[in-house]
Amino acid sequence: MTYCLGILLRDGLLLASDSRTNAGIDQIATVSKLTVFETPGERVITVLSAGNLATTQAVIAWLKQSYGSGDQSRDLTLSLTLFDAAQKVGDTLRDVIAREAEFVQPHGDPSASFIIGGQIAGEDPRLFQIYSAGNFMEASERTPFLQIGETKYGKPILDRLLGSDTSPSEAAKLTLLSFDATMRSNLSVGPPFDLMIYDRDSFTSARQYCFNIENDYLKALREQYSAGLQDLVKGLPEPPL
Repeated sequence: MTYCLGILLRDGLLLASDSRTNAGIDQIATVSKLTVFETPGERVITVLSAGNLATTQAVIAWLKQSYGSGDQSRDLTLSLTLFDAAQKVGDTLRDVIAREAEFVQPHGDPSASFIIGGQIAGEDPRLFQIYSAGNFMEASERTPFLQIGETKYGKPILDRLLGSDTSPSEAAKLTLLSFDATMRSNLSVGPPFDLMIYDRDSFTSARQYCFNIENDYLKALREQYSAGLQDLVKGLPEPPL
């Protein structure tokens, strides 16, 4: 299991993922699930992946191999819009599933899902969630964030405090707290956490960050948030018992 989050903001996008791929008594593996496809000054397309690791890696490898190749079906440099890019990712997922599912299903679930976000010159930043069937939906001002993987534990804080007008800095804090809540409740999600902030019309992926469990800022954020929650609960009215 994993946890990935994409947020559509008025000032751009925020995309984040954990790195844990297997959590057991004697084995924990980590693999990056955030991949950037970039043509500086012209397009930045970021893909987050969750689900069967072999499936997601096959999709990403196929897209990387096709980038700049001229292949109309998979080359993201040929996408005129991010909608078109989402279609290419969805079609590639379908091709991988069609090729591998028969052999994988006796041993496990071959499905996967993706979040794709970014900006192509000539349109605004956009954000899509691609389902295991290869179809997808787009984020909007009313639905500014999309999640895949282990979504339920990190959702409440986003529902309460996140909006499309949230600043990238505030969105980053909420994102890390959302990941912390998920990590506390589910051992299959864990650091390091990869986070990317994309600034509208910048066409660069330069703002990428990695937070491991010993990161000073992450530790301070977790501790201050826990202390603040305790103080808040203590200050609430007593129940009429």
